[in-house]
Amino acid sequence: MSISSFIPPQRTLMGPGPSDVSARVLSALARPTIGHLDPCFVSMMDELKALLQYAFQTSNPYTIALSAPGSAGMEACFVNLVSPGDTVIVCRNGVFGQRMIENVVRIGAKPIVVDSPWGRAVQPQQLEDALKQNPETKFVAFVHAETSTGALSDAKTLCALAKQYDCLTIVDAVTSLGGVELRVDDWGIDAIYSGSQKCLSCVPGISPISFSEQATQVIKERDVPIQSWFLDQSLVMGYWSGEGKRAYHHTAPVNSLYAMHEALLMLKQEGIENSWKRHADMHKILAQGLDNLGLEFIVPEDERLPQLNTVKIPHGVNDAAVRALLLNEFNLEIGAGLGEFAGNAWRIGLMGHAARKENVALCLSALTTALK
Repeated sequence: MSISSFIPPQRTLMGPGPSDVSARVLSALARPTIGHLDPCFVSMMDELKALLQYAFQTSNPYTIALSAPGSAGMEACFVNLVSPGDTVIVCRNGVFGQRMIENVVRIGAKPIVVDSPWGRAVQPQQLEDALKQNPETKFVAFVHAETSTGALSDAKTLCALAKQYDCLTIVDAVTSLGGVELRVDDWGIDAIYSGSQKCLSCVPGISPISFSEQATQVIKERDVPIQSWFLDQSLVMGYWSGEGKRAYHHTAPVNSLYAMHEALLMLKQEGIENSWKRHADMHKILAQGLDNLGLEFIVPEDERLPQLNTVKIPHGVNDAAVRALLLNEFNLEIGAGLGEFAGNAWRIGLMGHAARKENVALCLSALTTALK
């Protein structure tokens, strides 16, 4: 077998992630690799922390880029905060809420599940009812932007309810960070995780995370050892914090962190609120075009995630054939349905660098051709 260099095709990525990566971010990957304890790299890490604090809208000192994808960010939040026997209310309205539940179970904690229908936001009243019925609850966990359905929940209200009942919050912001309003400090979020490959338009494999000072204190005061050595943030803190010399924990993905720095710098230069508005504006254009094609949204308009648009596949239309045509004829990727929506829905992403008029035009034109 003869193997040569791998040269991927040039795609336009409009699925649930990864999203398109700009040439500027890709070029950052090609910069010279230096040591992960090099003073220059440590200085870059400090800038990266400041940029992440801006993206999350937080002053949390413990805000870092975890050297692993968003799924590891999720696990890091749960294993560092939740101890065996703790009661955790998990709001489930899609695939990723279910993954939260699985984390709670593996820790040996007790999950209380608050279910909402697929394609709908988490209902605050249901959460409040569960909090009243389970006064021993220590944590409330929910997905801000459910990637499997395209539903956006009211994180501000859900966090306020959790605080009212003296609970810490764990929030999945994998698809929301950079794309919709998210204010960690103002909303009282205690632990939050995201992914590099969605609205930040960076390469996959990095998970931004942030812990409030109260959450950080929980980590420091734990009696039970954290069950994951690699994700134990009490060990990682020494690598991302402190003046001058840093404590070695693992070899950081140096070039990927260059790319993360560049992607966050682009977000800062655009302005976070401008980024939120751009995603909303592109969604409106796409939504009008999809409506003109007779495609029906699954999520109600006031609960809809602008950067992840889930539409019903028309009766008699072959899901796989349409997506294959888009990929082969237009080099355009859209997402298939997931979980309950498998085979019945398409997920069209407008994330980060992909949230541009030319991408919307290409998607609508390609779908028009495919549906004929």
